[in-house]
Amino acid sequence: MNAWYILSVAGNFFAIPDPGGTGSEKIIMLEDLLRTGLKELGVDYDETAIVRFRKYYTHLEEINKVMNLTAISGEDAVASLHFLDCAAILAKTDITGKTLIDIGTGAGFPGLVLKILRPDSNVILIDSLDKRIGFLKETCELLELRDVACVHARAEEAVGSYREKGDVVTSRAVAGLNVLSELCLPYVKENGVFVSMKGPDYDEELEAAKNAIRELGGKTDSCSRYTVPGTDVTHSLIVIGKKKPTPSKYPRKWAQIKKSPLV
Repeated sequence: MNAWYILSVAGNFFAIPDPGGTGSEKIIMLEDLLRTGLKELGVDYDETAIVRFRKYYTHLEEINKVMNLTAISGEDAVASLHFLDCAAILAKTDITGKTLIDIGTGAGFPGLVLKILRPDSNVILIDSLDKRIGFLKETCELLELRDVACVHARAEEAVGSYREKGDVVTSRAVAGLNVLSELCLPYVKENGVFVSMKGPDYDEELEAAKNAIRELGGKTDSCSRYTVPGTDVTHSLIVIGKKKPTPSKYPRKWAQIKKSPLV
């Protein structure tokens, strides 16, 4: 039996016979991983989202050849470790019709993934690197997504325009929770939430950040571990509720945050 592969022409995808192949795995790998994984997570989706994920993946792989967007590549790895990992947020936090702000979004993780799954949300993607913002703007246009703002700015600088505008604020950035809380909680509306994506061992980090979280107007609502579908990788979600406004002196300048993080 002939194998098939996907040919992309002007954003359209066609199944083409591959005389050297042995099966149909290449045509269904990404789509089947996503459908199975989203069901496992308990996250609703429609087929438009699956089509958009295919386009997102193809564009990401192409641009990643000339721009360092991610160290993860290949259909199975991107589907699991990027798309499904980010989608896990929706099992804990509803963003339908809400404003989501993603801090340090990189190549759109988790913010753009969440937008694809909940297209009626209003999403603001913030990153300090202009070329990544350029990639995100191209991708949003390719996917025909509306109500997405791609903002080139450092987190501590963009807050002037978006302070307490987010119902949900997310970050997958690699930094201590005390630092992330100072950068992210100022963006969260009162009664909104900050969702921090972490590895499996967050207990000591959370304990070290509890005073900072309180000072910034937050309180930990929940912590949960999950296995990324299709892998044996365990990650965690820390959900911090915004109980009162963050004092206006936060966030401080990055040099101050780095030199004297809140404890």
